Amino acid sequence: MMTATRKTVIARVLTLLLGRLPIGWLQLTHNRTRLIAAVGGVAFANILVFMQLGFFGALLETIRMPYRLLDADIFLTAADANTLTDGSYLPRQRLYEALARPDIEGGHAWYVGKLDWDLAPGQSISLQVFGFDPATRPFRSQELNDQLTALSVPDTALLDMATRTLDKSRFAGALLAAPVSLELAGRQLNLIGSFRIGGGFEADGYLIVSDQTFMRLFPARNPGAPNHILLRKAGGTQADPVATDLRQVLPAEDTRVETLASAIAKDQSYQTTKRPVGVVFGFGVIIGMLVGIIIVYQVLSTDVADHLKEYATFKAMGYPRRFFLGIVFEEAVLLALLGFVPGLIIATGFYAVVSKATGLPLEMNLVRAGAVLIGTIAACALSGALATRRLNAADPADLF
Repeated sequence: MMTATRKTVIARVLTLLLGRLPIGWLQLTHNRTRLIAAVGGVAFANILVFMQLGFFGALLETIRMPYRLLDADIFLTAADANTLTDGSYLPRQRLYEALARPDIEGGHAWYVGKLDWDLAPGQSISLQVFGFDPATRPFRSQELNDQLTALSVPDTALLDMATRTLDKSRFAGALLAAPVSLELAGRQLNLIGSFRIGGGFEADGYLIVSDQTFMRLFPARNPGAPNHILLRKAGGTQADPVATDLRQVLPAEDTRVETLASAIAKDQSYQTTKRPVGVVFGFGVIIGMLVGIIIVYQVLSTDVADHLKEYATFKAMGYPRRFFLGIVFEEAVLLALLGFVPGLIIATGFYAVVSKATGLPLEMNLVRAGAVLIGTIAACALSGALATRRLNAADPADLF
């Protein structure tokens, strides 16, 4: 696993850091097979935790992405809605009631639906369809707002070029040269522009159309009942007081008033704690930590058992309990560090592979890496504490 020279160098460094002979390190490296198995186990647990955290983070990011496009401060939604796509519809009258308030500068209705786009026999893409009045400017992106004017022509649309499994190069080139036609919900649409959001856990991508085209795609929908209403506050006002004021005006039985930030937070909270996918990822993190604790406990417990007589000799000589805890914790921290490095490298590679295959925003970052490192050290330290229980209860006289 490592050369004798490298082991000696590490031992000298640890001697300087600990101020004593690195007994834990010497015991770990004495049995290379056990050390390799232990490091592999910790690395596996790290990979499992990293992947679950990556998927969990991707879930949070894909929930946030559509909101981040919007130029809005206040978010009106149905009282029973938990996400962008569920709940009842809002009466359009709530938009006009909100616009009558002096601290509201502008607003517009937002229609949301979902359709499958059949690319070929047996191949389809699910699209979240957003409908807006082309006369409004609902987005933060000037480029995207400028494209909305062209949507005034019936049966035209803007396509999310980050849609999963889409042949992006072919469509991007075609959109630049001339509109591309696609059949959706029995209607022929012309793609006249593009934007980028990316697929999530509910759909492969997004499509933006005018509110009139939206009604053609969803003939059962009522134009007087949008999914959401987006409001912009007047300059010089704060979003929270404006939202509080609107709650006093709009009926709570059918309308919920949130700032855009709180709407995102509640959507994320609901999908990560109430929806199965979020709960599964949460349990995956817990299971990964348990796997690491069990593996390290087995290694350290076996090591304590193998050296019980030596420990008992030290105990009979009067060495305090913290001396033995120090040795075991030294082993635990070393195992955590040795297992973390390959786990981090392999997980980063998996992130790249999964992100390319699925389009999900999986990225390794310092916060996540640091959190997993701290969690790994804590889990290994807990395993070490559990492994020393047998030594604490042992009577030196009974061991010889």
